[in-house]
Amino acid sequence: MKGRTAGEPAQFRGLLPEKVIISTPLDPYLPLKALAAYSGLSVRTLRSFIERDPSSALPCYRITAGKLLIRRSEYDAWVAQFRCQGRPSLAAAARDLGLV
Repeated sequence: MKGRTAGEPAQFRGLLPEKVIISTPLDPYLPLKALAAYSGLSVRTLRSFIERDPSSALPCYRITAGKLLIRRSEYDAWVAQFRCQGRPSLAAAARDLGLV
């Protein structure tokens, strides 16, 4: 920009947005069918996780008698408890031997 001195703000030509609107929800509530596509699990399997003992069940929101919604972040947090490393048989053996 010609003729600008140090410390002087730059000038722009054209339109500048006053605000930015994010059109996609960052943490959506997903129906079971959408969660099945996101998770790679079947709707039946997801329903079985919801119907578990309340202390280990997949958290959900019952909107009506048949409509269930699950927040994506809550699903991610719930599934993180099942994270494992290595082969399960080796992990169990290491745990049995007191190595873990």
